[in-house]
Formats: sequence, C-alpha cells, structure tokens
Amino acid sequence: MKSRSFSPHVALLTFVVIFAAGTSAVAQDGTLRLHVNPKQAYLWVDDRAVSEASKHSSLKLGAGEHKVELANYGYKPITQTVTIIAGKTTDLDVTLEKVSDKVSGPFGAIAVKGADRNAVLLNGKTPDFFVGHGDEFNTNFLWWKQELVVPPGTYEVTVQAGDKDIWSGQVSVAANQRVIVDIPKGVSKTEPWHRGEKLASVPRFAAGVASATVAVAKPSAEMSATDSQIYCGETSQLKWTSTNAPQVEISPAGTVASSGEQTVQPKQTTIYKLAATGPGGTAMSDVTINVDNAIDVDFSLSPSEVHYKRVGDEVVEDDSTALNWSAINASNVSIDGLGAVDSSGSNTLKVSPQQSDPGPVDETVTYTLTATNDCGGAETRTVALHVVGTIEPGALAMRSVYFPTDLPRNLKSEAGLLPSEQEELKSIAQEFKKYLADKSDARLILAGHADRRGTDSYNQLVSQRRAELVKRFLVEQGVPESSIDVQAFGKKDNLIAEQVQQLLEQSPDLSAQTLETVTKRLGNIVLAYNRRVDLTLSSTGQESARAYPFNAEDFAALAERDPRKGLAPVQLAAEKEHIGN
Repeated sequence: MKSRSFSPHVALLTFVVIFAAGTSAVAQDGTLRLHVNPKQAYLWVDDRAVSEASKHSSLKLGAGEHKVELANYGYKPITQTVTIIAGKTTDLDVTLEKVSDKVSGPFGAIAVKGADRNAVLLNGKTPDFFVGHGDEFNTNFLWWKQELVVPPGTYEVTVQAGDKDIWSGQVSVAANQRVIVDIPKGVSKTEPWHRGEKLASVPRFAAGVASATVAVAKPSAEMSATDSQIYCGETSQLKWTSTNAPQVEISPAGTVASSGEQTVQPKQTTIYKLAATGPGGTAMSDVTINVDNAIDVDFSLSPSEVHYKRVGDEVVEDDSTALNWSAINASNVSIDGLGAVDSSGSNTLKVSPQQSDPGPVDETVTYTLTATNDCGGAETRTVALHVVGTIEPGALAMRSVYFPTDLPRNLKSEAGLLPSEQEELKSIAQEFKKYLADKSDARLILAGHADRRGTDSYNQLVSQRRAELVKRFLVEQGVPESSIDVQAFGKKDNLIAEQVQQLLEQSPDLSAQTLETVTKRLGNIVLAYNRRVDLTLSSTGQESARAYPFNAEDFAALAERDPRKGLAPVQLAAEKEHIGN
C-alpha cells in the first residue's frame, strides 16, 4: 500500500543542490523572477515539484523554454511556457483565479507529518490534484489549525518532491475522524475529530498566521442522452456536466472536457459511464442507449404466378411480375439474381422457364432477400414465383401437294405424284417425324381436292385417291400410319379466281413479268390450284401453304389442263420458259 524512497529533507536539499550547481555556468543560465498571488501557490518547473512560489521568487534556470505550473487549492491552476535567456531575468506575474464557493459537510480530516513543504496530491499526480504542501497539514493545536478537510472516503495520497513520489498510499477517512499519516515512518493512525461535527461549510482555502485550512470539494457528475432508444445507424447526443473534477472520462468514449456534448453512434446497446475524478474523489453517472438492430422485412411478388407459352422459337405469352421489398433498419440489402439493392424498391421481372423441351411448364423460381446492418442484425426472406404454361414445337415448313389433271386413276396407282411433289413430301415427312418426337399425339390431316370439271361423285373419288396416295407415300418415308388422317372434299370448297389471284400476288417466287403471264392464263391456273391435297397439323391447326410450284421441272405436265394432250419435249421446255422464272 505504501512506498518510500528517501527523506523529504534530503529530497528538497537535492533539488536545491541541482539548481545551485547550475549557477556555476552563469553564462548558460538566466533568472526567472516570480510574482504570484496567492503567495501560498505551489510551483512546478518542467514537471518537477519545487516548493511554494514565494520561497523561490528568483530562480536560476537554463537558457531555453521551460514549463511552469502554479497551483493552489481553491484556485484554478495555470500552466505557462516561459523562455529563459542566458544572463537575463524573465519576470512572470501570475494571479490565480479563485474558486469562491464553500464546501459543505460531512467532513473528515487528514494530517500529514514529516512532509515539510513537499507537494501533497489526492487521487492524481498532476498539479490539478494538488491540495497543499506538508507544512500546511501538520498542526492541530489549540487555535493553530493546519488541516486538510475532506469528504468521507478513500483517497490515493501522493507526496512529491522534485520528480519523485516520496510516498504514496491509500488513506480511508470516516466522517468526524482524523487520519494522521507519518510520511517518514510510513504509518498512519485514526483518531476522533470532534471539530468536524461542528462544521457545516468551509471555504476551500483559508490561510493565516501559522494556520491553514484546505477543504476539498466532492466532485459531481451528471449525464443524459437525447435519445435512449435508436435504430442501427442512428445517433444520439450525450450531454454532461461535472464539477470539482480535473479528470473527466466517458467510457467508452475517452477523456472529455468537464462539461459538453458529444454525438455517439453505438452499434449495440451501450452503457456510457461518466467518471469525474478530483482530489475529493470520483463521481459517477451513466446512461444507457438501447440499439434496436432488428430488421423489419417486407418481401413479395405481384402476381405470384405467371404464364408462359412458346411455339417453336416464338414466345407468344410471357407474363411479368413485380418483386417488391422494403427492409427497415438495414444498411445492406441484396437479392439473389439482382445483387445489391436499395433498402426498398420494386423490380419488374420476366421469367423464362429453365425447361427448353416441348411440353407443359410447371416450375417454381425462388428469390431470396438478405438484409444486414452494422449492428449485427440480419434477416432473410424468400418468395416463390410459380411459372406455368407450355412449350410447343414450331410450325412445320410444308406446302400443299398438287396433281396433274384426272390423276391418279385408281387407289393402287402411283401415277400423278410427280417428282417435284415427291420431293416436297419427303421434306414434310422428315420434319413431321422430328415434330412427333416432341409431340407424339400430333397428326397430319390430309384433305384431297379436285377441280370443278366432272361430276361430284367422280371428283369425290379423285380427291380421295389423291389423299390416300399422299398418305401412302408419307408412310413409306417413315411417318406412322396412325399419325395420318385422310379427308376428301371433291370439288367442294374450291378456290375461286379472286383467291387464286391473291395467292399469285403474294407469292415471293414470281417476278412481275411472270405474274403478268400467269394472270393471262388464270382460268387454267385456277383449275391447277384446285387439284391438290392440303395438309393440316392437328396440334396447332397449321395449314400447308398454297404455293404452286411454278419453278418445278415438271410444271408443264402438272399444270396441263387436258391429260390426253401430249406435249413434245421442245414444247414443254418452251412452256416452262414462258410461264416460270
């Protein structure tokens, strides 16, 4: 609890010898001449406790800058930097500002024996904690009172001489008790102090002839916060005041002024503790700021189900949905697939299914929102989007198949299916087989037609034979027979001249010159257009294009109106040159 180094007399003598030794180098030194009020003020030079300033009104110091501190309890201490010039005298006039208020009881007392004029400090080791010197606290006889009056409590007492602590230890003082500390012996004793019972209030500092009273005031501390309940990231303002405390700290903020304000932004619920420490003890005050780190998340889809339809490569239905969110009290928000987002917002989404093969679509897509804040708060929400619909194979590339006049003549005959039309059917067969791999219940519906010549019954038979011939050819190419339906319309539903004319004008394969030539023979062309088999895809209702093969090698035989009229090869070539392009 206590420590001793050497006698206070020796300490003071050593200090005087040090300064005296300096005078041998007069050319190196200058003089500091002090004029201090009150005269009892204590002097520190360069952090060395010297003595009462009045005892060293003229002090030899080395040339250069020196820190000079003066303190007297009941007055505000002062620190100044003085510049000493070799061989010159520097005057320093200082009047300490008095703290005029008195100190109220209850009281106890401390007496210090054997400290001579060494500095006595309570609860600290800087001049701010100076209460007097040993010669002011060593007598309690009749009317000569030299006493250190303190509030009841426990004190860290330090006695300084020069740059040494010659004694330090804890002293506990009770109300109306007097503790006598013998510095040389390092012991203390406690005795009744009846005078304390009679004291209501005492001036902080009073000095007379052979008497001195120092009454140490107890510190006060008070702290508040503008907001005791905040969200993460918000701030609160601490406000505090303290008295009689040269050392003020706020944990965990650090050292602060005796009074003031400070903005804080705690990341978690924090208790801020104000500790105001002075010679009279330590006063405490605290305030709790509660930090709400909970994150309030709202995360939704509107609508939560969308429809999708694709036919081949064409998307014909693709609904959108709105992803809406808000995350209150969050500083970082991210959504899977979108990345970092604002704490609140909306995003319109179009979602394609992962499935690519034809068939029904029934998928669920999830979106996860993660929100955090700097205070350890975290929240996760997930919403599910239901995607329903279909993916269907694309349209087949197919045109109607055309026949020469009056062919075929019977169901067994293969005559009438000219080479150009066989190539067209081979292409259709290949595409339809691929289509069946994706949609096995699809069928081709073959509808046979005949031109307007002949009786109804005869044309019905011709149209039936044409549809059956096309079916037989497709089956030979590998198309399942069960996937083909046959119909016959005879000369019902024949195309009329206006319809044929429109088809001709829409044909990308006819030049303007060829279109003009063909139009002149429109009657024959109308007949040729009606000798056909149309193909319809059952699953989509797609119909074959009615595009006549004007550029086919066998066009002349295909389009000839009279089957009994033969054309020579030269005439066939001329006819093709005349009609096609």
